[in-house]
Amino acid sequence: MKFLIDMALSPKTVKVLRGSGYEAVRVNELGMAKSRDKEILEYAAKKDMVVITVDLDFGDILAITKYKKPSVIILRLKQPSSEHVNSLLLSTLPRIKDSLDKGSIVVIDDYRIRIRELPVL
Repeated sequence: MKFLIDMALSPKTVKVLRGSGYEAVRVNELGMAKSRDKEILEYAAKKDMVVITVDLDFGDILAITKYKKPSVIILRLKQPSSEHVNSLLLSTLPRIKDSLDKGSIVVIDDYRIRIRELPVL
């Protein structure tokens, strides 16, 4: 799986994902630090990447546009330290891989994982 990491998440997350065998890049590494969310989604869709973010706007854009891709993981954590985020992602990604491959919005909070298949109808 390939991941596009939004600016609100730590560069440590990119390093941890890469160290675990995933392809990961942070938007600033692509010169997209100031890009609009829709541009980030379009780039991720074109490159078959999954967006990881804390920004709910990504889910809203997918709902409005009816896009089937890219998948988006939205983290809604009370204590979003990079260590907690990284641990949670590494333990969760294998369980949600099939949903991400199909095209989904995955919301991960402190208590559960919610998966909504794309397009959002």
